[in-house]
Formats: sequence, C-alpha cells, structure tokens
Amino acid sequence: MNFELTEEYIELIKLLKLTGIAETGGMAKALVENEEVLWNGQIDTRKRLKVRRGDVIEVLDQKITIS
Repeated sequence: MNFELTEEYIELIKLLKLTGIAETGGMAKALVENEEVLWNGQIDTRKRLKVRRGDVIEVLDQKITIS
C-alpha cells in the first residue's frame, strides 16, 4: 500500500488509523507497544514516531510505503 504525505511527517499511530489498519487510537498504540510494527525493517515502539517520505512501515502482514 502506498500512503502519500501532504505534510512533512505523520505520527505513527495516526498513520495506522488513517490507513485502516487500526480502528482506534488505542488499537494503534497496542500494536506499537506489542512490537508488531516495523519501521524501515526494525521494531520501533515510539507511538509518536514521525514517519516521513521514503519510510516503510510493516504491520499485520501489510507494508505501507510513504511517498
């Protein structure tokens, strides 16, 4: 899946909600806390991680490329 940024960055939990991977903010936070999210191939537990163009997020067998 491709996600096009309209600003400089998006916080990780907001990205998970906007793409429909997480139905709620609480679910998005749980995915991050449970180390189910990869940021550029590495586990990252920062909920407020600033995701920028060129980053790749992997979660629940889905890959999101940020452009």
